[in-house]
Amino acid sequence: MATPTNILQTVQTYQRSGLAFLENLNCLIADVVNSKFKDFENFTANLGSSVSFDIPPRAVTNQGLVATFNPAVQLIKTLSVTQAVNSSIAFTAQERIFNVEKEGDEYINIFGEANIKEIANTIEIDLANQAQSGVVYQSGPNAGQMQTDSGPFRFFGNGTTPINSYQQLAQMITNFKNWGSVTHGIKVILPDTAVPAIVGSGLNEFALKRNDDIAMSWFVGDFGFPPVKYYQSNLLPVHTSGTVGNGASTLGGGKLTVVSTNDPTGANITQITFSGATANDANAIFSGDMAQIVFGVSGQPNVYFNTYIGSAISGSPVQIRAVGNAGANSSGQVTVTLSSPLTTSPVQRLNGAIQISTNIVAGMQFQFLPTHQCGLVVGGDAFYLAMPRLPDQAPYYTAAEYDESTGVSMRLTYGSQFGQNSTGWIYDAVWGSHLVSEFCMRIAFPLAS
Repeated sequence: MATPTNILQTVQTYQRSGLAFLENLNCLIADVVNSKFKDFENFTANLGSSVSFDIPPRAVTNQGLVATFNPAVQLIKTLSVTQAVNSSIAFTAQERIFNVEKEGDEYINIFGEANIKEIANTIEIDLANQAQSGVVYQSGPNAGQMQTDSGPFRFFGNGTTPINSYQQLAQMITNFKNWGSVTHGIKVILPDTAVPAIVGSGLNEFALKRNDDIAMSWFVGDFGFPPVKYYQSNLLPVHTSGTVGNGASTLGGGKLTVVSTNDPTGANITQITFSGATANDANAIFSGDMAQIVFGVSGQPNVYFNTYIGSAISGSPVQIRAVGNAGANSSGQVTVTLSSPLTTSPVQRLNGAIQISTNIVAGMQFQFLPTHQCGLVVGGDAFYLAMPRLPDQAPYYTAAEYDESTGVSMRLTYGSQFGQNSTGWIYDAVWGSHLVSEFCMRIAFPLAS
């Protein structure tokens, strides 16, 4: 029987090779997420599986030289490690001798590679679900619930018109910047199936240097100023919209009419009641459904977001994301809870509400998106991932490798069941993520036909 030291070194070797797959296989894990809180469990005085962090505070200005003192408010977000996954294999002594650990043919590496790739994809899918605010907590006080405080409330595209050109990508980034929350470190994740058409459109344009690059790689490449980095993934989620978004409403085409809000003054709108849904439709609105105000409604003003900094009226129409499913009553009315409060008050911006140019009132209309595939735009390194290193599992041999640059961590445990002719390898990891709503945007791609 091999000595414990030798077995431990073997476990570490297997684990390190697997860690490389976890880091390099998927773009979100490898390049997009921010590992600032990779080891927050070691922060002084931080207890529990969550860490709080702040985003830049906001301010308001007043006319003249007579000071009006406004409150200083820290805007706090929370990152909780609530997700876990394992992939495990076991062999009999005979299988290890004749199939798995033959001299010069360590087939266990191949099995380990399969385990790690499966774990990597599982984590990547969970991260990608932040694009539709669809991450479900596995543990903690909110177990079984969606992480509704994370993910976009803005979007680009209508879920019907293809996004297949560089001009559309340029417009998307312009829309993202127009609100003014962040203009640096912008990263875009596109569905891999959308990339060939975009690159093909670019090759028809007179842009010699760019086209030389994209023709060689058939990737979108980086462009814009500052340069925007583009990635592609086959793991981006499909958001399934409620019946309103898919056109089953009396107005048709996914439109609903505002009846009222929970705050008629417009100071803190967190719910909007609409009419126009099918009566008694329990599936009218699904959590994560998104909508944009309709311009040109007779007798109603167009409503825009105010810029994130400076509070000028932007060129961006108001958009919303629903928190939780919502059914229609017998009159076809449905009340939608918003992921981010809307306000017409400059001071309320200090508390994190999103300022809009004018109040939301009865008679306005919103257009809801149909079912679509989600892409993602994120800026300012505002997509946080934490993967704490798991402890040893004595008396079993354990390796818990940790990559300092990416914050990726995974554990491999090796051991035998006494007298049962069975030896097992367990790969596992825990993690949590948070995508800051103010610094991201969903891309709504139509489903592939």
